[in-house]
Amino acid sequence: MKLKLSPQTLLILEAFLDHPADWKYGYDLSRSTGLKSGTLYPILMRLADRKLLETAWETSGPDNLGKPPRHMYRFTPEGMQFAREQRQSRAASSVGSPVLNEAQNLWGLG
Repeated sequence: MKLKLSPQTLLILEAFLDHPADWKYGYDLSRSTGLKSGTLYPILMRLADRKLLETAWETSGPDNLGKPPRHMYRFTPEGMQFAREQRQSRAASSVGSPVLNEAQNLWGLG
């Protein structure tokens, strides 16, 4: 799958790669990436539409009484493979490029 990925999308993929099997909430992703909801949620929806993320609503339980349900996201197997391939591709293409390496380090992608 060939997608043109923005730096923001790469940040989100990296955030999921930290613990790839875990469900993540939008609020937590916003805090870890620094992205605002107007940027974050459209990217999450596009990744889900492309079957790279699966989504679910948090079910209520004893820890959630009185809290509204939250939308959760996690990689599909294809999404995990795609993100890992993107990471490897960026690492291979950035070798020998100090400017690109510096930019990736600033964004937490290096």
